[in-house]
Amino acid sequence: MTVFDRFLSLLDRPDVLELSLCTGSLASVRIGDALHPITQRPLRINDILSIVAGTPVETLLLERGGDFEQSVDYISRRLLVKVCRPPGSIQLTIRTIQVDSRVPIALELDELHSGDSQLGERVSRKSARAPTEPDMAKVRLSVETVTLASLLRKARSEGISDVHLVSGEPPRWRLVGRLLPCDAPISHDVLVSMLEPLLNKRRHAAVEQYGYADFSEQMPDIGRMRVNICRQRSGFKACIRLVPEDTPTLATLDLPAELSRVQDYHQGLIVISGPNGHGKTTTLAALVDLYNETRPAHIITVEDPVEFLHLPKRAVISQREVGVHTRSFRTALKGALREDPDIIAIGELRDRETVEMALTASETGHVVLATMSTPNGASTIERLIDMFSPEDQAQVRATLAGALKLIISQRLVPSIDGKRLVPAAELITGNVPLWTLIRDNKLYQLPSLLQRGRAYGMIRVEDSLNEWLERGVIDLATARTFADDPKSIANATRSAEPALNPANVPGMMGMFRKKG
Repeated sequence: MTVFDRFLSLLDRPDVLELSLCTGSLASVRIGDALHPITQRPLRINDILSIVAGTPVETLLLERGGDFEQSVDYISRRLLVKVCRPPGSIQLTIRTIQVDSRVPIALELDELHSGDSQLGERVSRKSARAPTEPDMAKVRLSVETVTLASLLRKARSEGISDVHLVSGEPPRWRLVGRLLPCDAPISHDVLVSMLEPLLNKRRHAAVEQYGYADFSEQMPDIGRMRVNICRQRSGFKACIRLVPEDTPTLATLDLPAELSRVQDYHQGLIVISGPNGHGKTTTLAALVDLYNETRPAHIITVEDPVEFLHLPKRAVISQREVGVHTRSFRTALKGALREDPDIIAIGELRDRETVEMALTASETGHVVLATMSTPNGASTIERLIDMFSPEDQAQVRATLAGALKLIISQRLVPSIDGKRLVPAAELITGNVPLWTLIRDNKLYQLPSLLQRGRAYGMIRVEDSLNEWLERGVIDLATARTFADDPKSIANATRSAEPALNPANVPGMMGMFRKKG
């Protein structure tokens, strides 16, 4: 029985009228005119999405904007779902319209125990009717094994970004870019038992056929995560990336304020590049959220897998996962062009077909956001062109020169105190000099254009590193390690005097948000 089924079973009591799930409030059931709480702490948006995960109610929440009331069929029930969206919150109420009387009631109202997930506090006296399954009172609402859930819960509380689990090895956590061991080694059998609940039929088939499976998962009290499970020499290995609970913004990510100009683009290609694990997907999510906040538009995202969940704000958002909702990136993009989109977000430009469809969409009046695993802006442009055959590259250069609006290349740099990673960003904006270099195949002149391109909104990665260096956030050795041109890094270390105010440094005004 899923978490959602256990909540719905409360509606089987004749005196329970509806189930209420509201952000910032305790989950409750309505008995008469009073609400009776059934959780021990207020719900967050991720908690509500965890409860309704994999149900028609989740589909309604993610695909429909505004306030609405609609009936849906779920297993043997017909439910009336009502959604209200006050600013910054969501209110969900569910009533049962019709239920198949042949289906036995699986759980009494007072049989939900809090357990590790703190869901299901007792709200009423025990019904006179005996439960059909006496052991059901011991069932907890956590959908995973206790060991895996407690491990991930601890990792979330410690600010860990990735958890690595390998047969015969101790778990390892990635904290501020460093991989650290923790706890005792995990045997193969124990690891299999921990990972088994994560693998449904489709994921099992992927592991058997390809040797690995990539997917996203939502767990109560832990939140959303991206999971990779694969076979290797000593058995299984799992890498679990904990997705931030809140949708990121450009300000919270300390990205250049110039990036907010993307909301002015009504067509064209925007590429986010950088090494693996350096926040490209997070920046993509921040840009999608920016459009969602500011533009009444239709946004389509195609990802593998879906990481950040976007609730409709001013925009209508359709999120698709490769392998679940569509066969491939190319197939999804081909269909998306017939669905009246305004903004299309692509999880990754991996092959020629996907790049070709992205360029086509950017030429036909759409804003296309995409990520690419390349180290800097120049290599991003070269990779886009080199994906095509030599005889097609002249045409691709002309097309790219007309479509390219912005490339942001980022790398995450550890701070001096070792407690956080800060972004060093390179911005290449679309302008006539850049388009000329692309058409004439003279990208070797791009560094020179970046040096004099501040008037076009361009930023060198060395400018970003110097900004962090002058503020005393990173040290000189780290700045030079992450720079493309170490000689451009200021030859000064942090002194006892206050860090320089970027407002007093020519050309640096407004580059990064200042920490309060």
